[in-house]
Amino acid sequence: MPQNSTERRGVSWRVVVRALQHRNYRLFFGGQGVSLVGTWMTRVATAWLVYRLTGSAFLLGLVSFASQIPILFLGPFAGVWVDRLNRRQVLVVTQVLSMLESFALAGLALGHIITVPEIILLNLFQGAVNAFDMPARQAFVVEMVENPADLSNAIALNSSLVNAARLIGPSVAGLLIAAVGEGYCFLIDGISYLAVIASLLAMTVTNQQAVRAAKNVLAELREGWNYVTGFRPIWSILLLLTLISLVGMPYTTLMPIFAGRVLHGGPHTLGFLMGAVGVGALAGALQLAARQTVLGLGRVIGLTAAGFGASLIAFAASTHLWL
Repeated sequence: MPQNSTERRGVSWRVVVRALQHRNYRLFFGGQGVSLVGTWMTRVATAWLVYRLTGSAFLLGLVSFASQIPILFLGPFAGVWVDRLNRRQVLVVTQVLSMLESFALAGLALGHIITVPEIILLNLFQGAVNAFDMPARQAFVVEMVENPADLSNAIALNSSLVNAARLIGPSVAGLLIAAVGEGYCFLIDGISYLAVIASLLAMTVTNQQAVRAAKNVLAELREGWNYVTGFRPIWSILLLLTLISLVGMPYTTLMPIFAGRVLHGGPHTLGFLMGAVGVGALAGALQLAARQTVLGLGRVIGLTAAGFGASLIAFAASTHLWL
């Protein structure tokens, strides 16, 4: 019995990480893991820097808005354009540009000459880069994972990776900001991009996407819109995601206000709050990675959305850090 139990645990663990058997995906997973820790460090450092410079909830929201608005306008067109390009090359370019943006933040912060307008402009630039990076990254998974049966696992592992970095990055950033300031978080983030760039260059990609026939961009956007609106499960999930993104997730933007004014803490408090979000998200992502079917996920989506709303209400009403 012990041996059988061990074997079952081994099989279960192999199921959770089965996408890592593909070499290209292993390279990407490792490089991206390093880079994402730096990315979360920059997010926390940027939020605390704006709060420290201004103490303004409005400017915190404006900086966050600047990083997202390019994705809203460029994202649909970027998705169409990325389908016509070599996705690995697109990702190399977007990672290099993101690295330069982080180094620019680091130089300004370490030189003690950074201002909020400069942060807004750099966030606008990063948002435009992300508009191309996100669809290219999602589509490139198909090329890294040769076996279609492992695609859902690869997507779940990506989520796990993001949330593991979300646990580590903010916690490290909070301690680092308290010790030496925000500039070193930006510097470490810039250096961390070298890992994912190296992993992309080390890949051997043989299953490049077929070159699509040149169509009018607006015609392709119309095709996508018609597909979404004509398939109820897709538009229902997108509508729910839109509502959560609009009225739920922005609580993270105001987290420095909670850390400083409500909980009377410092950057380390902000880091721990953001890291706590990563703990829960990582647990959920690992559970999704272990699933071998999407059956029953509809009910899970509804329950977790309701749980998220209840948690936000409790969070807003609490003045205790541990809660």
